[in-house]
Amino acid sequence: MNGADPADYSDEDHGDADRSPHRSCSGSPSPSINSMCTDSDEDTCTEIVLLEQESSPSNAEPEEDFKYEVLSVKQIVQHQWHVIDEVNSVLNLPPQITRCILNHYKWDKEKLFEEYFEISPEEFFQCAHLVNPFTLPPPHVSFGSSSSLDLVQDPQNMCGICCCLSDDLRGLACGHRFCAECWKHYLASKTFSEGLGHNIACPAEGCDIVVDYVSFLILADNSEVIARYQQLITNTFVECNPLLRWCPAPSCCCAIQVSSPEARPVRCKCGHQFCFGCGENWHEPASCCLLKQWLKKCREDSETSNWIAQNTKECPKCNVTIEKDGGCNHMVCKNPNCRYDFCWVCLGSWEPHGSSWYSCNRFDEEEAKKARLAQQLYRSTMARYLHYYNRYMNHMQSGRLEHNIYAQVQAKIKAMRETMTWFEVQFLEESVEVLCQCRVTLMYSYVFAYYLRNNNQKIIFEENQRDLESATEKISECLEREITALTFQTVRQKVLDLSHYCERRRTVLLCHVREGYEKDWWDFTADPATEPVIE
Repeated sequence: MNGADPADYSDEDHGDADRSPHRSCSGSPSPSINSMCTDSDEDTCTEIVLLEQESSPSNAEPEEDFKYEVLSVKQIVQHQWHVIDEVNSVLNLPPQITRCILNHYKWDKEKLFEEYFEISPEEFFQCAHLVNPFTLPPPHVSFGSSSSLDLVQDPQNMCGICCCLSDDLRGLACGHRFCAECWKHYLASKTFSEGLGHNIACPAEGCDIVVDYVSFLILADNSEVIARYQQLITNTFVECNPLLRWCPAPSCCCAIQVSSPEARPVRCKCGHQFCFGCGENWHEPASCCLLKQWLKKCREDSETSNWIAQNTKECPKCNVTIEKDGGCNHMVCKNPNCRYDFCWVCLGSWEPHGSSWYSCNRFDEEEAKKARLAQQLYRSTMARYLHYYNRYMNHMQSGRLEHNIYAQVQAKIKAMRETMTWFEVQFLEESVEVLCQCRVTLMYSYVFAYYLRNNNQKIIFEENQRDLESATEKISECLEREITALTFQTVRQKVLDLSHYCERRRTVLLCHVREGYEKDWWDFTADPATEPVIE
């Protein structure tokens, strides 16, 4: 989360008068389409009448009924203080102490109140790494009205860090005291080097009393350190709150607030759409769990699998992967428990090679044939993974390239608006948006299909996937063609028909997936590589 003004993190203006209402957002639903046309091989259009069930409200886009708010940094700070005030109405503690307690409980008010009334006050504050503010402080510690900071003016005292005598030793309620310079260096190191905010403890060895907010402001005495500290505690507030999530777009400093933490699409003010559940780009039809597994597998296995498939073979006896590093086709398995001699070309035993009755060119040689079948079975899971991975990456790459069409479309709209109205040319931009949405859906549909076990519903899913893929390629080809004023009217109707058809096929695919989740049609495997492939 970058790009915010450090002043936005300040708590100085958190009064109720400055708390402006938050803007409510919801995702834009796909337009309802009652009929659509598709492009045949002869570039003609065929009207398709949709079933009422397909256009019913229950099949609307998932974000349509999901309400959320986009919060700026200033609004997040105000929300922080609203929560602190709410808890303080029960605890009646100094705000900085309440903030430390909320940080300890990860801003879970219910859990905080539950433990506050169940355990003793001494144990409650000890768990939060605080000195009980209701007990009388030791003689050398004083509690001010705004801070638990203790300013000590005693030249005979020695700093606990640099061991130098100082007439300005400062300490927390725990009683450990250090000079002003050591405090500044310590807090600067904790915030900038270690990235700590809410859980900075007293520097004394074995002391776990945390530095509260007001004490930090006095002890740090540096605007840059204080700004970094305020940013860190705001980050902690958002990351600990299950109803808040930072927008993952680069340089965006907004957060999304929801009423219930669900894996639903949300769109920030910056225009970036992402999944609130996991923070990745919106990835329907794949679930957050499947996407997490897939991304991990792609990071670890994609290039390795491609290289293994092209450069290695498995020992016919023990299935250990072997790389050929010389010209000789006589291979000896290096597995100490195997040491099998075989031919790299036919994968048969090496023993008969060179005799008058054996040759590698005999395709039906029984032993070599068995070895080839065994290797084919062993590599079937790798081939299956590469099938889905290559198509996933193809749609990702196509989607990136098709985003460039926006610039081309804008140029065409600008050129044609000299003779046409804005309404007549606006369809081009909308069609590019539909194309990009279809690419994203197709990309994640291969993640969904990779982990899906075979059943009748998977066949239907793959038919829907095929239809959407075919329609997407047609509209992509059409938009990349040269659109001029002479061909405008012909191309306009064709693009509109294809755009509507693509949008409807995308809706059909997604609605089928959602229905499958509701009716428990889908059966997933945790790791397809561990199961035999049955096609």
